[in-house]
Amino acid sequence: MQLRPPIRALAARATGALLALTLSACAGWHGLPRPVEHALGQAGMPPEALAFTAYPLDAPGRGAHWQADRAFQPGSTMKVLTAAVALDELGPNWRGRTELLAAGPLHDGVLDGPLVLRGGADADLDWGALWNLLRQAREAGIREVRGGLWVDRSRFSPAREDQVPPFDEAPEFPYNVIPDAVHLNGNLLDLHLQADGSQLNARLSPAWPGLRVDASAMGLVDAPCPTWEDHWKPAQVQADAQGAVLRLQGAFPRRCEVKQAMNLVDRDQLDPMALLHLWRQLGGEAPRSGVAAAPADARLVAQHLARPLGELVRGVMKRSDNALTRLMYLQLGVNATGQPTRAAADARVRAWLASRGLNDASLVLDNGSGLSRSERLSPTLLAQVLATAAQGRNAPEFLASLPLAGVDGTMSRRLKGSPAEGRARLKTGTLSNAVGLAGFVPDGQNRLWVVVALLNHPEASIKGRPVLDALIDALARQP
Repeated sequence: MQLRPPIRALAARATGALLALTLSACAGWHGLPRPVEHALGQAGMPPEALAFTAYPLDAPGRGAHWQADRAFQPGSTMKVLTAAVALDELGPNWRGRTELLAAGPLHDGVLDGPLVLRGGADADLDWGALWNLLRQAREAGIREVRGGLWVDRSRFSPAREDQVPPFDEAPEFPYNVIPDAVHLNGNLLDLHLQADGSQLNARLSPAWPGLRVDASAMGLVDAPCPTWEDHWKPAQVQADAQGAVLRLQGAFPRRCEVKQAMNLVDRDQLDPMALLHLWRQLGGEAPRSGVAAAPADARLVAQHLARPLGELVRGVMKRSDNALTRLMYLQLGVNATGQPTRAAADARVRAWLASRGLNDASLVLDNGSGLSRSERLSPTLLAQVLATAAQGRNAPEFLASLPLAGVDGTMSRRLKGSPAEGRARLKTGTLSNAVGLAGFVPDGQNRLWVVVALLNHPEASIKGRPVLDALIDALARQP
């Protein structure tokens, strides 16, 4: 009985030694865990391609670190920072809104001025919501709008940020959409493609009058249906006497059917077209539609509210939604200074970090989503952001937004069979040359670890994920 205290102390030291051996195996690898060393070797990547930090949430001075203070390209793990700041600065109950405004006198159903759809960073404004706004205007007694129907994107400056070279060669796919204050239906249309052995049929949904699809230049190839994107080429939109025609390019697999949401038609053409068509469908009259700011004396007719930010952030993180993240980032700039610019959003993020004593020296911000060639930060900084958010007033919303390993979101197929499955909450990041994981991993004693791992390498997206998964699995297996 007298030997129990020394034995207990020896056991504690042995456990600590085992932890150090597993997470700080130094022989030749300067702190890289052995499973990570092996995974890097399998991938043919040098240790300099990886940076990580991992430590218990309640003991930040412990754990393991490798190049943790170096600034790496984070991919979508950057969304962790944007979401944490937005939840604190905007609040989980903040809601974007769309306003339908009328200007000019109204007599006997005739509005002598314009009817304006003014955007307010409403992430839930879809075709159905637009129809409902216009229906409310009809019920308010407006039938004829002599001043025309207009779309007002002026909340942010510039009103459109997409007048720049695209991120990659596929600007029409949803991950590449650059939002604006209106963001109607995510700036997307559904493209339906169906081919048998000899013929391709293509259509858009909604099928707006005046917008047609021409698939005559699109060939058919013998290829597996899941590879259809490999044969796709950007479509062209050409105006004609009847409106506009969308001319498809490239090729499509035989005996294949696909429905894909795509950014195919310029929003300054598509949104006014939809606005005018729905208004006329509801029995309203208007001579024209277009893009213009609302008059200063315009009055509110109807409004649509998005879901609260605390709910929207789940889509931002679990689906890694670039457009919603960028919308949220721009809104940070609006609320901070009244200067609705990315520079104002950048300043607000840095002010949030400074107020919590976090050093932003490694941080390079662009659009807050990680879909950028220039954004950078260190694992140390991102881990500090995670720890701060997990212990802040909005921790429940923040933690619930992170994908659950092996269960949902972008982690649904990863770490299956690992002790991390169903327990680790991790935000992913993927670019062609960068992959990352950032979040929380419970160990064998259910002690929560903060972990950020970033890997930058030309083949990161092809071979890098097993390296990161090896680190998470090692953490989850700690005694």
